[in-house]
Amino acid sequence: MLGGTSLDREAAAVSRLLATDSLPAARVRLTHLVGRDTRRLDEAEVVRATLESLAENTSDAVVAPLVWGAAAGVPGLLGYRAANTLDAMVGHHSARHERFGWAAARLDDLLNLPGSRLTAALATLLGPDPRGAWRSWRRDAAGHPSPNAGPVEAAFAGALGTRLGGTNDYGGRIEHRAVMGDGPPPDRADLDRARTLARRIGAAAALVAAAVALLPPSYRTERS
Repeated sequence: MLGGTSLDREAAAVSRLLATDSLPAARVRLTHLVGRDTRRLDEAEVVRATLESLAENTSDAVVAPLVWGAAAGVPGLLGYRAANTLDAMVGHHSARHERFGWAAARLDDLLNLPGSRLTAALATLLGPDPRGAWRSWRRDAAGHPSPNAGPVEAAFAGALGTRLGGTNDYGGRIEHRAVMGDGPPPDRADLDRARTLARRIGAAAALVAAAVALLPPSYRTERS
């Protein structure tokens, strides 16, 4: 149900390939993480794409499942994972699945709302620059087309003192996304810093979820 280990493994693989100046291989490995066209990306864009995926999927594959597991047990985990997988399969714009995909994407957006806010809050609290993370989250998140990826990516950018966002090519469909953060574009070293932050967030989210799950059901009902 959780994808934190595989997510970190893929980000680490890209980082190792860049460290050995194997840019073509890093581009190929990056396709395990993102849906954008990676064939012509330079090193800076490979790093940005990896960091953005690491941030977004820390929420989608780690924190959000923990939130729903704490709230609704195994059915919550299964229901969230089913909706998330459906969005990944048909949630992107296509002529064949436009309406069905729209519904899947909106359901995924709804279910990810609490997890993404918790992820952004933890990135703010646990990152190297809490003030920068809060500033970027508050100012830049709304410019992202995703209501959930925006807060997470903005908080990561601010926490790490770097800049995310820009132009992405999804197989000929060009998206110009808002710039998030005040720092320079991320470099190789920022990938390891982002991986460390993602692991901290995952551990903290697990503790929060465990604490909530251990509350008596009557207490949780009263507070909701």
